[in-house]
Amino acid sequence: MSQVDRRTMMQMLAAAPAAALFTWTEAEAAVAVRRGRAAVTAAQAGAAFQPAFFTAHEWQTVRVLVDLILPKDARSGSATDAGVPEFMDFMMVDQPTRQLAMRGGLAWLDREMETRFDRRFADASDTERRALLDDVAWPGRARPEMSHGVRFFATFRDLTASGFWTSKMGIEDLGYQGNVYLSGWDGCPPEVLKRLGVSN
Repeated sequence: MSQVDRRTMMQMLAAAPAAALFTWTEAEAAVAVRRGRAAVTAAQAGAAFQPAFFTAHEWQTVRVLVDLILPKDARSGSATDAGVPEFMDFMMVDQPTRQLAMRGGLAWLDREMETRFDRRFADASDTERRALLDDVAWPGRARPEMSHGVRFFATFRDLTASGFWTSKMGIEDLGYQGNVYLSGWDGCPPEVLKRLGVSN
């Protein structure tokens, strides 16, 4: 997969915000908060998070794949640092209709990698992983026989983005300040008005 920085990834995803796909009831949100707290408590106690949906091998694959999509950079940590795999595990338990596609997509990655390089995705080299992902990351350039992988990767990438940019780390990475009181408003900055071709 070609190296894409976090800001470019945000621009690519801005056309169809992935977080909008998830509408939780108050009860579902409470469960998500409890699972998040459980993950934090386990980490603080030095215990590993125990996934409720993913098998041990799938969990390893998910952790590798999310960090290829959103690696650590100078601004913030990686997707695993932000708890994206834990978020995905929760989503799979919470939305059973997504389970078959997730499990099938992870199996597809392993089968395709074994065909090409005689090893599973999590055991492959970074170069081998990127070679496979380059074939599915760009739908417009993908060969027809890669259509299953393209669909899986697009969904997985959206779920990774949703998990990251709704985490504490992701919100800090965005610089989102929430509802902040402004003591005054000077209007749109002149350089923005000029770029837009308008004047006040």
